[in-house]
Amino acid sequence: MRQRIVVWLILLAGGLVLSLLLDVWLFPSWFRSPFFHLSTFLPGALLMYGVLRVSRNTGRWLAREGRVGDLPRMETNRLVTTGPYICMRHPMHFGLLFFPMSIALLAGSPTFIIIVAPLEAVFILLMLKIYEEPEAIEKFGEAYILYRQNVPMFNCSPGCLRQLFTASLDGKRSM
Repeated sequence: MRQRIVVWLILLAGGLVLSLLLDVWLFPSWFRSPFFHLSTFLPGALLMYGVLRVSRNTGRWLAREGRVGDLPRMETNRLVTTGPYICMRHPMHFGLLFFPMSIALLAGSPTFIIIVAPLEAVFILLMLKIYEEPEAIEKFGEAYILYRQNVPMFNCSPGCLRQLFTASLDGKRSM
């Protein structure tokens, strides 16, 4: 788990540096102007706020509902199918899919916005399919297979998105 976080952070930092270098060759000077940067900063800040809010809500829910006994941080031993996990299997990753784009918009880098952030989002999706899903099947067995058959990986319905932003720790569902 920690190795994946390190790889992800390296990709973000490397993508940002590479993008800023490529911006000079790929885009006219207008895209590198302070006006362009200012026009992308506010949307980036709003998107970052949303990403952090979804990650906080779903992370707290997962920590509370997915842990029985004394476990290391970020580990779970119980399948969570309540709260935001009712309507999608990977609500935290859904929020994190938008993290590279929020960084790109904050940085005001056209290369990062158009090329790198979408590629990093695809990378996150591949990591889910290649590593997370098989690990969940191995850890939770038939229960996860049944959950996977009934709950989509992501769900953009208004009720589900509302659940992501308003996940409550009091055990009540807000859908």
